[in-house]
Amino acid sequence: MSSRKTPTACPVPNGKLLLIGGHESKGDAPEEDEQAAYNINFAPEAILRRLSEEIGSRGPLVVIPTASGEPEESVKDYVKAFRKIGGPEVVPLDIRQRPDAQSEASLKLLDKAGGVLFTGGDQLRLTALLGGTAVQHRLYERYSHDKLILAGTSAGATAMSTPMIFQGRNDAGMLKGEIHITTGLEFLHDVAVDTHFVARGRIVRMAQILATNPACIGLGLEEDTAVLVTAGKEIEVLGSGLVLVLDARSCGSTNIHEIAPNTPFSLRDLRLDLLAGGERYTLPIQPRLYA
Repeated sequence: MSSRKTPTACPVPNGKLLLIGGHESKGDAPEEDEQAAYNINFAPEAILRRLSEEIGSRGPLVVIPTASGEPEESVKDYVKAFRKIGGPEVVPLDIRQRPDAQSEASLKLLDKAGGVLFTGGDQLRLTALLGGTAVQHRLYERYSHDKLILAGTSAGATAMSTPMIFQGRNDAGMLKGEIHITTGLEFLHDVAVDTHFVARGRIVRMAQILATNPACIGLGLEEDTAVLVTAGKEIEVLGSGLVLVLDARSCGSTNIHEIAPNTPFSLRDLRLDLLAGGERYTLPIQPRLYA
């Protein structure tokens, strides 16, 4: 297949993205999770079941546990979960060094996949080991031209967007320079994704990202909550929690370009939408398709 090229004039990918906020239900009893226990609409494994439906019979689910510090255990969890719901076969693609992401064996496995899932862990490991490799290029091609679904949970979801948050405490963000961003895997451009969003109080750190990148949209995903992205920008909310959409394109003012590092910043007229399961929303972005 061809290598990565300049975006073409036809910007609608045939594939879908499933971005999960982490701690998605794998069949846990509601009483084991405080959020689920109080949610009368809680549906165990709802997100994984939807992923299974989207894959259908097109091929196995290839799980890439590169971000995880315990890759074997991460894969076992999904093998167990999808077996329980009668889902697709789960096949690991354990990339631990950049040469693993250049191998013909890895590419052949991706060519057979009906879906691909990036596990949680450290998103910087994903971009450092996959960025610019044959695996990343093949995923671009298949997402652009095939009906492939790319899923990511926690760090795996954060890594799919550009810009990508890779450093910053949960309670950080009030002071200029506390949050660090880099280029993600670029399946979703001009959108910053953050996960565990409500549980870990990450709204302020997202606001700082938007203060410095006001053309981007902030997408905050709560745990056991996901967005299914079709046509590169149409989202459907899934799961038991909330998705927060932050939009600074029409912000009135910010002082982040004027203040010194380690100083609190200001941002006015930030728009915030809260979306529950079943809601739909069009991201105000232009998708990119790679030939």
